[in-house]
Amino acid sequence: MLINCDMGESFGIWELGQDQVIMPFIDMANIACGMHASDPSVMLQTVRNAKAQNVKIGAHPGYNDLQGFGRRFIEMPLDELQALFIYQLGALQGICQSEGVQLSYVKAHGALYNAMMKSDAIFKALIEALAKYDVTLPFMVMAVPDYQRYQEMARQHKVTLLFEAFVDRTYQQDGRLTPRSQPGACHRDLQSICKQAIRLVEQQSVLSIDNVEVPIKADTLCIHGDGALAVDVAKALYQQLKTTSESRENVS
Repeated sequence: MLINCDMGESFGIWELGQDQVIMPFIDMANIACGMHASDPSVMLQTVRNAKAQNVKIGAHPGYNDLQGFGRRFIEMPLDELQALFIYQLGALQGICQSEGVQLSYVKAHGALYNAMMKSDAIFKALIEALAKYDVTLPFMVMAVPDYQRYQEMARQHKVTLLFEAFVDRTYQQDGRLTPRSQPGACHRDLQSICKQAIRLVEQQSVLSIDNVEVPIKADTLCIHGDGALAVDVAKALYQQLKTTSESRENVS
């Protein structure tokens, strides 16, 4: 199980997250591309940090919403959305190329991420745009009980999906995240976060906010880099997954 984290979300002199501290404990860095957060200098430094720690780099495009951190839905024609999406991939890939590293995958951010999981039209538009840009780049999406439906839409454009689950967010019975606007949307203590992570790894499920077991089959676990416990969570998950892996190797 791989750990991914949203990173490079500072802007100018304004800093968010503790990227340098977290980077050694993750496998995949979702780097903001300048629309919902970040700027060229922050993107460059984050790519360099990821390269130094041998962490895979993913583009993290979102709506053009710096003030709202990309968490506000913006209505727009699908062709404009595709252009905005491709523009951000190209920006980060250019920086990666200048540093001699590869862009490894793509993950939409915030409101765009939520919108594509609710709207097949938006999901298909992003898949189509990615296929035209670089069909070899996997697209990271939410691991949900009906994941096969999204696989089929991606398969039509020969795009590979990576499914992620969230360790610091709570779930509803339908396998979707509890909206941030509702109470209890986020886990606030390290014990709850680690407990959910272990359950995702060992049982491929989560307990919903109303204590119902929901099947969730994921390829990677996400940490939000701007979370108050992000550093502690990254270190704890890294150690837990390492211990679990070693135990399985000893058994086999």
